[in-house]
Amino acid sequence: MGNGSPEAKAREQIDRLLTAAGWAVQDLEDADIHAARGVALREFPLNPGHGRADYLLYVDGKAAGVVEAKKQGATLKSVELQSAKYSEGLPATLPAWTRPLPFLYESTGVETQFTNGLDPEPRSRATFAFHRPEQLADWLKADAAPPLGVTPSHAAAMEPPARYLGHNTFLARVRQMPELVTEWGDFKLWPAQITAIRNLEASLAKNKPRALIQMATGSGKTFTAISFIYRLIKFAGARRVLFLVDRGNLGRQTKKEFDQYVSPVNNYKFGEEYIVQHLTSNQLDKTARVCISTIQRMFSMLKGRELAEEADEESTSAAESLFKEPEPIDYNPAFPIETFDIIVTDEAHRSIYNLWRQVLEYFDAYLIGLTATPNKQTFGFFNQNLVMEYGHPQAVADGVNVNYDVYRIKTEVTEAGSTVEAGYWLQVLDKPTRARRDWQLDDDFDYAPEELDRSVQTPDQIRTIARTLRDRWQSDLFPQRQELPKTLVFAKDDNHAEAIVGILREEWGRGNEFAQKITYRTTGSRPEELIKAFRTSYYPRIAVTVDMIATGTDIKPVEIVVFMRSVKSRSFFEQMKGRGVRVIKDDDLRGVNPGERVHKDRFVIVDCVGVCERD
Repeated sequence: MGNGSPEAKAREQIDRLLTAAGWAVQDLEDADIHAARGVALREFPLNPGHGRADYLLYVDGKAAGVVEAKKQGATLKSVELQSAKYSEGLPATLPAWTRPLPFLYESTGVETQFTNGLDPEPRSRATFAFHRPEQLADWLKADAAPPLGVTPSHAAAMEPPARYLGHNTFLARVRQMPELVTEWGDFKLWPAQITAIRNLEASLAKNKPRALIQMATGSGKTFTAISFIYRLIKFAGARRVLFLVDRGNLGRQTKKEFDQYVSPVNNYKFGEEYIVQHLTSNQLDKTARVCISTIQRMFSMLKGRELAEEADEESTSAAESLFKEPEPIDYNPAFPIETFDIIVTDEAHRSIYNLWRQVLEYFDAYLIGLTATPNKQTFGFFNQNLVMEYGHPQAVADGVNVNYDVYRIKTEVTEAGSTVEAGYWLQVLDKPTRARRDWQLDDDFDYAPEELDRSVQTPDQIRTIARTLRDRWQSDLFPQRQELPKTLVFAKDDNHAEAIVGILREEWGRGNEFAQKITYRTTGSRPEELIKAFRTSYYPRIAVTVDMIATGTDIKPVEIVVFMRSVKSRSFFEQMKGRGVRVIKDDDLRGVNPGERVHKDRFVIVDCVGVCERD
C-alpha cells in the first residue's frame, strides 16, 4: 500500500487518534504487549480464514478488541461483519479477556464507530474518537463482577469467562431498574413526573441514544431530572453525568436543587452521597458524579482555553457572538470521549443544536433533552424520540401552572416608527462608554419599529407605557390589590433597561428600591442577590431584565410580565412568558404582597410590542 494512498492516509489519522487516546501503536515485529496498558498492534495475522486485523487491541496484556480501518469516505456499517470475523479469529494460544473479542471499532480516521460486545443485543454507534484503554479495562472488570442479585455461591457455580457477560454494562443494568419510588418523606412526584421518568428509562432500555422530555415551565423539570439522574447513577451504574444549563446563574440554581434533593432510598441528600460540581473554571473534578456547566464553558474546555467570566453568564444564544465562526473541535486527551455517560441539556435554545452541536456529539453519552417549548430543530435533533409531552394547558388543568390574560398597550412609534425632522438636535449615546453628545440632523431621519430602543431610543414612548401601567394596573388588572404585584419587564438591551428603570421610578414617584435592573452588567449586589430579593422580599416591586431571567429562573410571585421588546423565536417567547406561570402558596405570596385577598390564580402579560399577536 503506497504511502500516499487513501488507505495509508486513513491509517495515519487512525494512528494519531489511537495515540492521543493513550494507546501504544506498534508494528507486529516490534510488539511488546506489556509496554502500556493499551497496545494496538498493526496488521495482526489471525486464524486461517479470518484474515489479518488492521489493529488488534491489547488491554493489560490480553486481547480485547479490533479496529477495521477503511479509507476516508467509506461507509462503516458495511464492514461490521469483517470486524466481527476478526474478533472470532484470535489464535487459541494468545491471551484474551473473552472470546470473541468484545470491543469492535470501524474507522476511516474521520468517522469512527464502536460496538460494545458486552452489551445485551450489541449495536454499533458513532463515536468522536477511540476510548482510552483504561475505559475498556473498567468495562471488562465491571463485567467480571457478579450481576446485581447474584449471590457469591451462585456466582461460583457459573462458568467463566462468559458467566457475567452482558450483566453489568449500563445498558444491561438499566433494563433491570427497581420500581420507582413516588412518595418519600416530604417529597412526592407529580403524575407527569412519574410518567416522564418511566418513559425515559424504557427508552434507555431500548438503547435509544437520544430522548426528549417536554414538560411545561413550572411543572418540575429539574426535580424530574435529578430524580432520574439519581436512579441512573445508583442503579444503572452511570459513572458521570453532564448537566448543561443556559447560563451561569441557572447553574448555581441547579446546584442548590441537587443539594436539597433527598434520596428515596437512604435519606441522604444527593450531595452527601455523590459529589456534584458546578463548573466555574476549566478544572473537572474527576470524583464528581454530576457536573453542571454551560455549553460555552464545555466548548472552551475542549478547546483548551479559559472562558471569560461574562461569557459564562451570557445565555447560550448570546454567547454565540463571542465565538464568531464555529471552530471545529479536535480530540482533547484531557477530556476523553467517555468522560460522561449521560448528558442532560436543560432549556437551551435552538442554537445549542447549531454552533454547539459538536460539543454534545464529542462525548460517547446518551443525550437527554429537557424543554418546555420544543421546536422542529429540537425534535429532529433528538431523533423524534419524545418520551414525555406535558404542555401548559394540561399543567393549568392539573393545577401545576396558572393561566394568563393579555393586556395590550399600543404607542404610535411602537406600531409604525417615526421621523425626526432635519434641524432637530439629538442626544447620541455611545453604547460601550455611555458617553453622550449632542448632534444636529442635516436631513430627516426615519426609523422603523424594529429599530426602536436599539439604535433609536424614545423616552416619551417608555414614559407613555410606564404611565399607562401606573394608572391602569389596579382598575384593569388587579382591582382587589393595594400594591403593584411583582412585575417583570423584558427590555431590548442593557441601555434600554437602564432607561426603563429610571422612568418607572420617576413616574411612580418611588425610590431606587422600587424598580431594579437585573442584567449581567448589574454591579454592587450580585444578580443572584437581586433575584432572591425579587423572589422573597417586598422590594423590588419591578425587575427589569434583558434575558437573564428569561429562562429557567424560578420566581413564583411574578404576576405581571411586561414585554417591551419583540421576540422572533417562539421557543424563547414561551420561555419568557413562562416566568409568570408558576403556582405559589397564598402564605408565600402574602410574604411579598401584604394585604387581603392575595391569591395567584392567573398572571397578566402586558404586551407593548404586539408579541402576543404573533403567537
